[in-house]
Amino acid sequence: MFKSNNLSLLTDLYQLTMAYGYWKNNIHKKEAVFHLFFRKNPFQGTYAIACGLASVIDYIQDFHFSTSDIEYLSQLKGANGKVLFESTFLEYLSHLKIDCTIDAIPEGTMVFPHQPLIRIKGDLLQAQLLETTLLNLVNFPTLIATKAARIVSAAEGDEVLEFGLRRAQGIDGGLSASRAAYIGGCHATSNVLAGKIYAIPIKGTHAHSWVMSFEDEQEAFRAYAESMPNNCVFLVDTYNTVEGIKKAIQIGHKLRQEGHEMLGIRLDSGDLCKLSIIARQLLDEAGFPKAKIIASNDLDEYAIQKLKTQGAKINVWGIGTRLSTAYDQPALGGVYKLAAIRNNKRWDYKVKRSEELIKTSNPGILQVKRIFHKGLPVGDILYNELEKNLTSSIIDKDEKEIVLHSSNSKNLLVPIFKKGKLVYHSPSATEIRAQTLEQLELFKNIVLYPQGLEKNLFFLKKRILLEKSV
Repeated sequence: MFKSNNLSLLTDLYQLTMAYGYWKNNIHKKEAVFHLFFRKNPFQGTYAIACGLASVIDYIQDFHFSTSDIEYLSQLKGANGKVLFESTFLEYLSHLKIDCTIDAIPEGTMVFPHQPLIRIKGDLLQAQLLETTLLNLVNFPTLIATKAARIVSAAEGDEVLEFGLRRAQGIDGGLSASRAAYIGGCHATSNVLAGKIYAIPIKGTHAHSWVMSFEDEQEAFRAYAESMPNNCVFLVDTYNTVEGIKKAIQIGHKLRQEGHEMLGIRLDSGDLCKLSIIARQLLDEAGFPKAKIIASNDLDEYAIQKLKTQGAKINVWGIGTRLSTAYDQPALGGVYKLAAIRNNKRWDYKVKRSEELIKTSNPGILQVKRIFHKGLPVGDILYNELEKNLTSSIIDKDEKEIVLHSSNSKNLLVPIFKKGKLVYHSPSATEIRAQTLEQLELFKNIVLYPQGLEKNLFFLKKRILLEKSV
């Protein structure tokens, strides 16, 4: 099992072959600007929630090629059987430290396609080496945080718990998913290690195996209540759900006599709407109006919306596989593109062309300005920081000009590293979660939210495309 904290070799080989090529051609010190962004909103939705920056910061701070890394690279061979990298290049790598200037959109911020989540400015070789790992560290957490935000919105204020560790994509996938789900708005996780590492609330009681370990269901509930009287949520669907609810109520009365309170029951199969209605009636009639009804069983935002429409009496939603694996969309599709390179003190802007308009990148040293009017966001402007005559007009994806009227604005990309020195204080996961919930509240009643290129950037891009086509 992988145990190293050094992730410098967690990259694609072509990043190293390009780095070697830059070094060999003596252009490795040229100043360049790259942007990390995604092209389409995930889950056919209208937004994404930025996530993964904390891991990016750790990676940059720890970046180095160890003695064993260099030894491994020295053994790689090309097609002719000779070494792939010459020893002087490997010596260069052995002393390499990242001294790029990096700006990023803070975690928990609502973001949209083509907006740079991270902007990297520095030596061409260094910026190139960061590509694969930064994408790995941002793509999945952003995807999961977005899925969680959608589920939390569908729950309409109900408690949402992340239960996905056993189905997650490996150890790191499980930890990353738990943190991202919490940042996306979930209230707690079942993942104990994630709770320890990220200071996330953890919740959980017992499984079907507990009930099946005893002669009968009531004995199982009684034994659990005696063992953990302050943590009693009973899973009632092992044999017969309605009978299980009644037995849980009987144990609930005994708990109350001993000075404790049954927290609730959990439904994990069957007709969740019908069973929750029955459970609520039985619990209320028995004097347990505050007992929660928790539901699990392959839930997501669509299932929650359907159950709410049907009148389900569920208070708490346990979300597993469909959240922690981003079940309906396994990848965000983030990309990392060169946008500018300095030649003889002059910035040359770069555009990656494509017959698919969505894959044509944007030139410049880009920043995102969020426009507000009377406290509410009214649109985002993607602009080139070197443009001296900025306008308040954007050109959207349909090449329609929109003028954004504002009372104030703010730039979304903030400084993280200045020439390799960390200048950003990472908030806690709880603070980031609060930011996500604030964003969801700000945007919840906005139907159309314009985003596009600042007018001058649009025409700059168009000019570059025309020049490159001849």
